[in-house]
Parts: sequence; C-alpha cells; structure tokens
Amino acid sequence: MKKRIIPVLMAVALMLCLCACGGGGKDNVLEAYDGVYSEEQLVVHMVKLLVEEHTDLKVNIKDQMTGVNAFKEMTAADPTADFLNGYDGTLLTTYLHLDPTDVPEGKSLYDYANEVAMERYGVRLLEKLGTDNTYAIAVPQALAEERGFKTISDLVPVADQLVFGAEHEFFSQEGSMKYGPFTKFYGLNFKNSKTVDIGLKYSAIENGNFDVTEVYATDGLNRKAKLVVLEDDLGFFPEYNGAVLVRDGIFEEFADAAPNLEEVLNMLAGQFTNETMTDLTYAVDVEGRSVDEVAKEFLVSKGLISE
Repeated sequence: MKKRIIPVLMAVALMLCLCACGGGGKDNVLEAYDGVYSEEQLVVHMVKLLVEEHTDLKVNIKDQMTGVNAFKEMTAADPTADFLNGYDGTLLTTYLHLDPTDVPEGKSLYDYANEVAMERYGVRLLEKLGTDNTYAIAVPQALAEERGFKTISDLVPVADQLVFGAEHEFFSQEGSMKYGPFTKFYGLNFKNSKTVDIGLKYSAIENGNFDVTEVYATDGLNRKAKLVVLEDDLGFFPEYNGAVLVRDGIFEEFADAAPNLEEVLNMLAGQFTNETMTDLTYAVDVEGRSVDEVAKEFLVSKGLISE
C-alpha cells in the first residue's frame, strides 16, 4: 500500500510546485526582458531595484531582447513580459505603425499613443522619465568642422560624397522613422549606405568606414566618439519621451502583494534629463561599469532606495 501512496504524493507535490512557479501574478514576480541598449537596461534594472525595495514583489529580468520583440511578448495572448523601457515616439511609429501626422490636433503624441495602445493592446506608458531620446543624425567632429555641418539639411548638397552607416534596425521596415523615409523626407542621396553591428558602429565611424550615422540623443558613446549631432532642422524625427511601458493588467493582478505598484513604478518619473542619462550610459558603455552598479548608485543618490 505504501508503494502506491508515495507516487501519488509525489505527483501532488509536483503539481503544487508547478502552480507555484507559474507566470504572471501567480507567483508575485514581474517579468521583463533586458534591453539591447544600455539606457534600456538601466531603466529595467532600476525598476527591479525599486519594486523589490518598496513592494513584496520580485522582478525577473530575462535575456536581452529588442524592443519590437519584447513588445510582441508583452502583448501576446499569454504575455511573457509585464513591462519594458519605452518611448512615446517608438510606441506610436514602431509598435502601433502610426505617424506623427496621425496625432489629432490639440493632443500630444504621448497622450495619443497611450490612448491607442490601451485600446488595441491594454498597455500604456507611465509618467515621463524626463528624457527625450530621439533619433539623431551625427557626423565626426572633424568632418563637421571641415564642412561646416550644423543641420541635416547641410548634408543635402554633398550627400553623394558621403557614406551613411547604421545598425540593421535603422534600415528595417518596422516603423516610419527609419532610413528610407528619412532620406526621402530630406532629399538625401548618399553615395552608399552600410549596415553594421550595433556593437561595432561607433568604432566603425571613428575608423572612417562611413561619414554619417544615426544615434540616440542620450547615448554616452556619442561623447566618446566625438560626434556632432546635427540639428533636425526640418523636424523629421518626433519626440521620444522615455517612460516605463506596462501591461495595465498588472495593477489588478498584483493588487494584494503590491497595492502601491503604480506609485512605485512612477518613482522614476522626472528623475532624468538627457544630460543625466548620457552620463549614466557613458559610465556603462565607456567606463565599463556594470548596469546594476550604475543603476543602484543613481537611485541611492536620489534617495529612492537605501544603500
């Protein structure tokens, strides 16, 4: 008789274990994918530190994933992510496949993107972090001084003498704020265009492999590579206000363990400027410090977590 009871007990124990280890709100764990860029990683890791200090939840940061794929995971029928580092411009153009011209008069891009995202997917941006990490076009400082480049329009007369290089994502068809629409908008006919691995982009432009590139406004590597960001004088690129993008359902799912969850996630609101974020990404990408170390040091300095 004992031999029959033992397997039954083991089966019951296994079922209980599986239930306890389930996803979503069942085990009081928020799920997120790590970002590809240091700014994305810093925000995700700061959220983890805040949530674990101020609530009874844990945060599980999984392997790196592009924003597009992380958004697909977060909005799937069975979501495997609860939040990610987002931008209103990315939400509108890349995830929702809309353009700034679709924003109704009198409504901000941020508000309209949030409205549509809630209607379609049940996700929304929380309060703005304070950064505007817009796409920007940059050239080496020496070239800018030699040619007198100050605006993107300054490139037009000599574009056929210049090579444009950027990571694969900028040449993709995901969203309207990419290479094809950009060059068409400005009437830029570059001599050539090159795709480069994101990890090699800055060394490539420093080594003269191409003359013009796309960067993010808050990237600390711009400073290291001595790049000059050109003025978007015709206003092609929209704002990219940083904010934590969440599944709205998490606030109900985790209401018992973390009734203050939205308040905690919004502790990052208004804590940054573009200069601040540039300093943080510089510390990671150039000085070689760990994301966790930089994230914790920043939150401690702001009095948001204890040492």
